[in-house]
Amino acid sequence: MSDQISADARPLPAPPRNYGAINWIGLWTLYQREVGRFLKVWMQTLFAPVITTLLFMTVFKLAFGNRGELTGDFAGLDYNAFLAPGLIIMSMLQNAFQNTSSSLTIAKVQGSQVDFLMPPLSPLELTLGFIFGAVTRGLMVGVIGGLAIHFSGLADLNISMIWPIIWFSLMATIFLAALGAIAGIWAEKFDHLAAITNFVIVPLTFLSGTFYDIKVLVEPFQTAAHFDPIFYLIDGFRAGFIGVSNSSLMTGVIASAAFTFAACLWVWWLFRTGYKLKS
Repeated sequence: MSDQISADARPLPAPPRNYGAINWIGLWTLYQREVGRFLKVWMQTLFAPVITTLLFMTVFKLAFGNRGELTGDFAGLDYNAFLAPGLIIMSMLQNAFQNTSSSLTIAKVQGSQVDFLMPPLSPLELTLGFIFGAVTRGLMVGVIGGLAIHFSGLADLNISMIWPIIWFSLMATIFLAALGAIAGIWAEKFDHLAAITNFVIVPLTFLSGTFYDIKVLVEPFQTAAHFDPIFYLIDGFRAGFIGVSNSSLMTGVIASAAFTFAACLWVWWLFRTGYKLKS
């Protein structure tokens, strides 16, 4: 009888948790983990990119002074005002890419990917957590870099239209964060990741009109530049400051939305299949 009573007095096991459509607690935890990673080394992840951007601005200002002449759509505009937005978003792009790619590559090299594969997180939640952690880093670098350029007197950043700045900032950081996740999942060691950065991301960024008007290019390179997805991100973001763009802003909005969605869908599929993450 006493055994029966003690058995009846035992607490019942807790029922399984019902997270609903989205595990918000798990998603928030993963996001905090990704943000915490780069905030712990803020000198490297936030301060260093801003210094690089300022050095670019300083070198070009010393080299050209007020002699930089723009032609075509940007004729009559100050070169420094043209250059500054391109450098800001270039820094945002590179840092968003680095955040997801380094996080996933380190996890694979150390064998710690189980930390985010074992918890009850769906492929969609993994995609959102990693991408928006990188978006946060990219946006922080952009804001700090923009303020540093403006208040240092290297260029006057006057906002012409706010919506292109917001839209193309988000599309740029989400797109490169997704590409970084794809690269991080694919890469088996840091040499692979460095190859993607040096031979894909950097050329696409530098040859997309960051430093020049693409209309100075001869054919077929001028037409080819329009097939560079990063061109629309830089061109639209810059238009928010100077009010002029090489291409139609609506074309840039549609193109950026399309390739950003495709990249995010690719990341979701990789997490869903466990490609190079699950044995």
